[in-house]
Amino acid sequence: MPDQDQRCAWARNASELMTAYHDEEWGRPSRDDAYLFEMLVLEGAQAGLSWATVLNKRENYRRALGGFDRARIAEYGQGDTDRLLADAGIVRNRLKVASVVRNARSFERVREEYGTFADYLWGWVDGETVVNRFTEPSQVPASTPLSDRIGKDLKKRGFNFVGTTIVYSYLQAVGVVDDHLVGCPAKPA
Repeated sequence: MPDQDQRCAWARNASELMTAYHDEEWGRPSRDDAYLFEMLVLEGAQAGLSWATVLNKRENYRRALGGFDRARIAEYGQGDTDRLLADAGIVRNRLKVASVVRNARSFERVREEYGTFADYLWGWVDGETVVNRFTEPSQVPASTPLSDRIGKDLKKRGFNFVGTTIVYSYLQAVGVVDDHLVGCPAKPA
């Protein structure tokens, strides 16, 4: 396990769950559509909240959404939305809950067009992770021209809760962008 002082600043002296997320998951390149959808849901839920809040609710989301089964979620109706809004284990914001269903439908349309959502997403960076070499947390941006472009395109495709800041956080989470600080033991070689 890395020394706390060597990790990215947001993962230092964090909960075990947050530390494990940083060390084992955040920034690892993923081309798994199931995982890409899960993270899209969670990043959208985070809007206006801390990542720790959403990460602590992740298993509740997994339960409430049938393991993030996007094909099933795309078929959800009002009864399912009402059930989610009554579930104290997830973020019960009406717009965020509605976006889960809307984004599942949009996600499936992108898969139909590109074969996989991963092909769509990774096509923005020619299949290669954008590796940044930041040494200080203050250097890490909240958004970039890349997240601006992807966010705008996702919105045109019917997604919501995909503003540039959410999209940049998503790109970091799924490893399209590597923003582990230089010297962080979790930074891929």
